[in-house]
Amino acid sequence: MMLKISVDFVMTVLLLLQMAYMLVGNAVHEWIGTAMVALFMLHHVLNVRWYGNLFKGKYSGIRILQTVVNFSVLFCMFGLMISGIIMSRVVFSFLSINGSMGFARMLHMVTAYWGFLLMGVHLGLHWGMIMRMIRKIRRKKESSKLQTWTLRVLAVAISGFGVYTFLKHNLISYMLLKNQFVFFDVQQPLISFIAEYLAMMGLWVCLAYYISRGIQWLSPKK
Repeated sequence: MMLKISVDFVMTVLLLLQMAYMLVGNAVHEWIGTAMVALFMLHHVLNVRWYGNLFKGKYSGIRILQTVVNFSVLFCMFGLMISGIIMSRVVFSFLSINGSMGFARMLHMVTAYWGFLLMGVHLGLHWGMIMRMIRKIRRKKESSKLQTWTLRVLAVAISGFGVYTFLKHNLISYMLLKNQFVFFDVQQPLISFIAEYLAMMGLWVCLAYYISRGIQWLSPKK
């Protein structure tokens, strides 16, 4: 349980650094990407039972949504890995791949931004489980009302800032390939950039979590 949480936490931190590739430099970006691939594979090994249960049981609305999101994240990761290897000038430079750079760059951009959004949704759909795991580790069954409402207010504040930064960075234009070149303010401090992207991730975590709660509430109860 601790290993699963640790792997997911490290992957989240690395993902935020990956989005700041113009600020961290190409070499660091490639090495972090390689580390993320290794952690992504470990994540799937630790959750291999999910694949074994794919054709078992009934599919509720929330299970269908989780399955679609999980495979969409997997597709984005494959796209990032393939395009990243093609464009690599440091880690996989020994492969000496020539050509297809234009296609690889476009694939890398669109899967990066869709993958970022979907990772937030993926976390949100599993947020209840994550909180239960944390409570189990802390040996605490329920949070107090004060803690619950404090976290809700914090979630609203983060989501509001997430909406602002999503519009500020114009991520939708990259996701839909309306803009084929990503704009970076190279004068912006790295910590400020990560805070903005963390808020965007928090926005999608909150939306996915409460949408999943709504689907569960609307589902017929036995």
